[in-house]
Amino acid sequence: MRYLPHTPEEIAGMLARVGVDDLERLFDVIPPECRRTRPMVLPEARSEWELDRHMEALAGRVTPFRGARIFLGAGSYPHFIPEAVRFVTQRSEFVTAYTPYQPEMSQGTLQAIFEYQTLAARLLGLEVANASMYDGASALAEALLMAVRLTGRRAVALSRAVHPFYRRVVDTYLEPAGIARRELAFGPAGTTDPAGLGDADNLAAVAIQSPNVFGCLEPLDAFAERAHAAGALAVATFTEPLAFGLFAGPGKLGADIACGEGQSLGIPPSFGGPGLGMFAARLAHVRQMPGRLVGETRDLEGRRGFVLTLSTREQHIRREKATSNICTNNSLCALTAAAYLACLGKSGLRELARLNRDKAEYLKRGLAGRGVRLPFSAPTFNEFTALFPPAFRETHRRLAERGIVAGFPLERWYPELEDHYLLCATEVHERADLDALIAEVHA
Repeated sequence: MRYLPHTPEEIAGMLARVGVDDLERLFDVIPPECRRTRPMVLPEARSEWELDRHMEALAGRVTPFRGARIFLGAGSYPHFIPEAVRFVTQRSEFVTAYTPYQPEMSQGTLQAIFEYQTLAARLLGLEVANASMYDGASALAEALLMAVRLTGRRAVALSRAVHPFYRRVVDTYLEPAGIARRELAFGPAGTTDPAGLGDADNLAAVAIQSPNVFGCLEPLDAFAERAHAAGALAVATFTEPLAFGLFAGPGKLGADIACGEGQSLGIPPSFGGPGLGMFAARLAHVRQMPGRLVGETRDLEGRRGFVLTLSTREQHIRREKATSNICTNNSLCALTAAAYLACLGKSGLRELARLNRDKAEYLKRGLAGRGVRLPFSAPTFNEFTALFPPAFRETHRRLAERGIVAGFPLERWYPELEDHYLLCATEVHERADLDALIAEVHA
């Protein structure tokens, strides 16, 4: 039996059946500028061993992390991952992207998600956490939409010190919905001034990132106080959740919603993905929380069990009234974070967070001792901003050729921050690595 037409007559018959005379008419709904107008230029097919050699050659052009000294963070952070975490996440019963709708068949997966929610809520200092969003950027956008639903207001304010990629995703979500965005400037300390918020009576939410894109800790409590006084919600976002092992979680500083990237919790950077969108809120707002939520219950025989609860995706009967359009199940990434946090424990998390801070402070002091200026005075966690002389551009390029990536040039995101570099140091950086970078700097 043939399933695909092989003759022009068969193709013509299919087109006639749907009422068109040309295959191109099926694509009229796609704007002309979005269509490919020339054939795809693809290389000749290769055998399996030829393809293996080709992939090895491509891999040889990339500097592996283990063979280099990379001081990059900027939203994705290198951390050691315990082997126990890899063992748990590679078990076949967990490696599935399918949503555990049938509780009688999915108690293991549901309990794993429930444990993640519990740990995430404790880490972020709030009452309830969901079973993850796509990533930190989509989590922030969903948080702002949640605030709009809760307040009925159609405007939000975001600090310009929120990661630029996050702000771009927020624009993608909110602009088509007609929700206005106000941008808050960052000041000379590297943080956002709460006084710059001004009149917030028409705002649904105020969004602040801490640690922010420059590595600085923001005054979340002051923003929460001002937002609440105006009837708005305080939304705290983050790219480095490990910081909350040392500093107070957003909920304890007054945030109504905490959302951000959980990649640091046992997930390798992996060329930018996958990520773990963490999301926590106050229990009073749980019915407007997007994403999946696993709850604990009892069956008819009184036994403890777990089920999906308050689940409203676009496929469900609420459709356009659903709280989210998130479809893919991210439970494997959530399980990874749960296993990572469980391996560390409360004291281990605090110790690791302190080690991250100490490594960055050591690098910061060493660079300052070589004459490098630290433009921002606010406290930082495991990354910070340094201002180098213009000649450092050549040094940065030369070091990269030797496998030393000396930070991220912030000028790419903030044109006014010329010669400012964002440097990160975590537990993966040995003291010798830090000393080697310090020795290369000539301010």
